[in-house]
Amino acid sequence: MKGAPGRHAARGSVPTARSMPERRMIAGMTALAALLVPLPAVAQPSTPPAPYANRQLDDPAKEASAKALMETLRCLVCQGQSIADSDADMAADMRALVRERVAAGEKPESIRAWLIARYGDYVTYDPPLSGLTWPLWLAPLALLAIGGWIARSSFRRRTR
Repeated sequence: MKGAPGRHAARGSVPTARSMPERRMIAGMTALAALLVPLPAVAQPSTPPAPYANRQLDDPAKEASAKALMETLRCLVCQGQSIADSDADMAADMRALVRERVAAGEKPESIRAWLIARYGDYVTYDPPLSGLTWPLWLAPLALLAIGGWIARSSFRRRTR
């Protein structure tokens, strides 16, 4: 019994040659893979870091003020680290921006307000109480109350 064209009729038989559309598809996928392999190397930033990204200010008092502010600002890339601790390029740019503004004599409160206006309340570890952030402030209290209620009802059942 002979199989359909392009299929193996029996074990050990020689497969038929691939059709032209199959060859073109395989060649196209191979070319696409060859183009995508070097893509991560090209995606690396080629611009140098900002001047104050990794260099401290000359005035120790201004550097202490900038450092204190940087420790209260969240890295938007890492989200779990402050911009003072993060190695992300975005955090380096934000550190440079903070240091440049502090060096120019701007107060940390105004720099913080400018960053919040630009990036939103999420940039700070201590978001202000507002209509959008009230769940952040009330959720711990609500969870504590629910936990207390569950513990109280559990202890009542055990004493009966």
